[in-house]
Amino acid sequence: MTENEIAHEIVDVAYRIHAQLGPGLFEKVYVAVMASQLEKRGLQVRREAIMPVVFDGIRYEMGYKADLLVEEKVVVEVKSVAATLAIHRRQVLTYLRLGGFRLGLLINFDVINIKDGIARVVNGLPEDGFTQKR
Repeated sequence: MTENEIAHEIVDVAYRIHAQLGPGLFEKVYVAVMASQLEKRGLQVRREAIMPVVFDGIRYEMGYKADLLVEEKVVVEVKSVAATLAIHRRQVLTYLRLGGFRLGLLINFDVINIKDGIARVVNGLPEDGFTQKR
């Protein structure tokens, strides 16, 4: 699957979770449910995937933890906050750059309409061909 195809599945799962559970739960709940639902769809998911950082030729294993890494291609950062900040998008972009990934999704479940809580973050991936589907 391509990054965009994986992203479509992730967005669809996010819509379904938000419709059923709504806003207001802890991030860990949304992460657990998302991982489970994506796995039910046959996708490989790593929760709290530890990503190393290499600096000056030295590898540091404690670099960062991505909430979800789907199919070893798409990073998903889950939030449950009143509003996402620019730093949250930069955090996802840093994860992408350091891990060599091309696509990340920042998903904030603490919104009235989930489409307002989903941000696509790219690192060298063409924007063409991506539309959210429900």
